[in-house]
Amino acid sequence: MLLLLLAAGQALAGPHAPPPSGAQAEMRLQARFAAAGLDYPPERVQLIALKQGRRLEVWVWQGGWRHLHDYPVFAASGQPGPKLREGDRQVPEGFYRIAALNPNSHFHLSMKLDYPNPFDRLHATLEGRERPGSNIFIHGSAWSTGCLAMGNRGIEELYTLVARVGLRRVEVLIAPWDFRRRPVRLPAGAPAWLGELYGYLQR
Repeated sequence: MLLLLLAAGQALAGPHAPPPSGAQAEMRLQARFAAAGLDYPPERVQLIALKQGRRLEVWVWQGGWRHLHDYPVFAASGQPGPKLREGDRQVPEGFYRIAALNPNSHFHLSMKLDYPNPFDRLHATLEGRERPGSNIFIHGSAWSTGCLAMGNRGIEELYTLVARVGLRRVEVLIAPWDFRRRPVRLPAGAPAWLGELYGYLQR
């Protein structure tokens, strides 16, 4: 599994690396923004990934948060609940940033998340978990272990949008399900701090 994740992140590029086929992806993005009555490029972007339901929502800031489009998640392993250790096949849950873009990924294109973030590292340390995992990506292709596989067409648009807006203006929220439609319910055997995390995620 680790080799696959490293392949997704091989040769990570700088924060504004241009993607292959970027012109076509940009044209599709411009059409989406125009259909939604939104300016392109936007000031800020928030990506909301919902593990149950297998979708990634794109919200953009234009005088308030406006919904742009939903992309299907083609593959994401694991169950509801956070990632705790290397090899548990879980997709993380929490607030993340995109740390780097990779135009040379074995999974077409990939965007590396900053997992583990400070919250993840704190609780791993408190619980004595020395290897909480790493190398988590949003990438192309239609299969994955611990990452979010968006298909090649989807990742082209997402990658192009993030590159255009800039990494510092993009936030990523990953939740087990849509808290707007289903109340918080902790999985069996959940760590004590998970309720706190889900409380933040549903705001």
